[in-house]
Amino acid sequence: MMSSIDLESISEATSGAIGSLVSTTLLYPLDTCKTRYQAEVGAHGRRKYRNLSDVLWEAISNRQVLSLYQGLGTKNLQSFIAQFVYFYGYSYFKRLYLKKSGAIKIGTKANLLLAAAAGACTAIVTQPLDTAASRMQTTSFGKSKGLWKTLTEGTWSDAFDGLGISLLLTSNPAIQYTVFDQLKQRHLGEKLDKRDKGSSPEALSAFSAFLVGAISKSVATFLTYPAIRCVK
Repeated sequence: MMSSIDLESISEATSGAIGSLVSTTLLYPLDTCKTRYQAEVGAHGRRKYRNLSDVLWEAISNRQVLSLYQGLGTKNLQSFIAQFVYFYGYSYFKRLYLKKSGAIKIGTKANLLLAAAAGACTAIVTQPLDTAASRMQTTSFGKSKGLWKTLTEGTWSDAFDGLGISLLLTSNPAIQYTVFDQLKQRHLGEKLDKRDKGSSPEALSAFSAFLVGAISKSVATFLTYPAIRCVK
């Protein structure tokens, strides 16, 4: 039984990792443009780029379009490792919680704490790779160095720059769920008022769930966006 669960876990983690690699590869040029736009500041505090298209045009005009993929290998490695660390970290904390508490299932609040703990472990393990990928993206087009040379340019503490912000960002799912739950309860409460008082509240419709989910995600992203900017 245990081996089948482990095989299923590995299969799910692998599928998620592969999906992450595909999405990262497809969107990487845009991510590079965004990172360079956020990080590049010219003389006297003036930005070198007015918008993302300026970064793209610079790469095209210098015939360095492939340089938009600088650090892709490192970023994919970081994404792949993050998938496994998060999944197994969450599984470990879940089993530990159930064993220590004696509970049959995990409540919502405990689940959020476990997810945040797994996210924190993931951030600690993958921060150096994320730092290296960001450095490669902001290096002059065509002059990116390898992973090891990029990491050894500074001290190892430099490789963990932004770790505090990354740990702070683990609160994003908690904020998202809290907003989602509040909006859901309010929406169901309004629907219940229109029905008989003895009726039980019905579940959200597919459209309502999508709308509430989109709003809650937007709120969480808005509140943590300054931290997201600080990571880059």
